[in-house]
Amino acid sequence: MRATERDGQHDFDFNFGTWKTHVSRLVHPLTGSTTWTEYDGMSVVRKVWNGRASIFELEVEGPSGHIEGVGLRLYNPQSHQWNLNWANSSVGMLDGGMIGEFKDGHGDFYGTDTFNGQSILVRNGFSNITPNSSRFEQAFSADGGKTWETNWIMTFTR
Repeated sequence: MRATERDGQHDFDFNFGTWKTHVSRLVHPLTGSTTWTEYDGMSVVRKVWNGRASIFELEVEGPSGHIEGVGLRLYNPQSHQWNLNWANSSVGMLDGGMIGEFKDGHGDFYGTDTFNGQSILVRNGFSNITPNSSRFEQAFSADGGKTWETNWIMTFTR
């Protein structure tokens, strides 16, 4: 391992266990809308491969309905980065993977996707990490990363 590379295989250890989860979702991303909807529920994160992978299960309810999803996080020991994958129960397929890593207590992950027929960039971020809380944000960019619009925020508490 080069001196600049750090072993991040336990970066998601903070996330293992059961969490009270609050979700704020932008109703119409990339339209200029400022209308958000809220959900509350639980999430459970299970360790796989001694922490070098994990399964994230989310189930929340709100005025806009019910959301169930599952995330698969995999650590690549060659690149020292994580690959994050997500599936919503209403679609039943994994989204394209997000690649990234943690630095200075913050995780940033990037990928590409298609939204309403348009190719976009997607950014996921983990921050405000403590033993009993953390924050996740997702943002989309339709202009190659020049500007980002946050459209999904999750806060986790024990």
